[in-house]
Amino acid sequence: MSDDIRLAFAHPSERAAASSNGPFDRISLRDYVVEVEIGAFQQERGHLQRICFNVVVEVLPLTGPIDDDVDRILSYDRVTEAIGTELGAERINLLETLAARVAERILLEPQAERVFVRIEKLDRGPYALGVEIVRARDGHAPDAQAHAATPHPRVIYLSNAALAAPALTDWLDHAIAMPEPLIVCTGPADTPAPQSGHALAQRRIDLLAVEQNAWMLAARDQRLIVVETRTELDWAMKNGQTCIWAPSKIVLAAVDGPSATARDAVAMVGWFAEQIEAAELLVIGEDAPATTVLVRAMPVTDTTLK
Repeated sequence: MSDDIRLAFAHPSERAAASSNGPFDRISLRDYVVEVEIGAFQQERGHLQRICFNVVVEVLPLTGPIDDDVDRILSYDRVTEAIGTELGAERINLLETLAARVAERILLEPQAERVFVRIEKLDRGPYALGVEIVRARDGHAPDAQAHAATPHPRVIYLSNAALAAPALTDWLDHAIAMPEPLIVCTGPADTPAPQSGHALAQRRIDLLAVEQNAWMLAARDQRLIVVETRTELDWAMKNGQTCIWAPSKIVLAAVDGPSATARDAVAMVGWFAEQIEAAELLVIGEDAPATTVLVRAMPVTDTTLK
């Protein structure tokens, strides 16, 4: 076996040593196995599988005495915390995505200069399937703007009665003019959705019914952009776009998703408002849900949005 092939399958610490061009120290995490729901295939949904992490972080040697002070070094806990944070953020389809996010988070640590991340699935067969990536600081700090705090938006839920109300345009005009980013949410149309008798299929059907209503609203007002992912939402809020939430991707990707179904759209929106740390949830035309964010309800007869 050639050295290149041997190194390709060697632990990331050996690969780091072989490719080093600087006076780095290294810390490593070996064979860290967790159970998580991950994968792009339908048969991987609803099932936990083991994935194994091997991580090497290169750091610049410390200057001066360490003095046995844990605050002067990059703790191993920061590596496992980075993994736990990314696994807990949302359900992920691809190992490549997970590896990149873990590496990016580790590189936020001031001591980290370069990181090797290898992730393997252990339960897909009598073998390990995996990816390995290398990411470097390249002499500058990670993009601070990419990790800036997400704005706290105002969320407005529009019932079907509100969507049909003469005051709808005035409500939207007023809400869009407010300083906070705006996310508009709807429920399904009054037309009954098809019934499948299969829980997973019905969940998707009900979510799609909500999205159909969202697209119908977007067709009526070109200021409203339908968004599906948290990344799209964050970008839109930071760039002054007004969003309509299409819930399927976020709800299905959530590690701890809403207990309410899409048929109880108001409760589902209450969960969503918590996830995005909304400044306020305004419900027009229905009762306010139980939620930890500031929430108030307004009847469709009230033509003034406050």
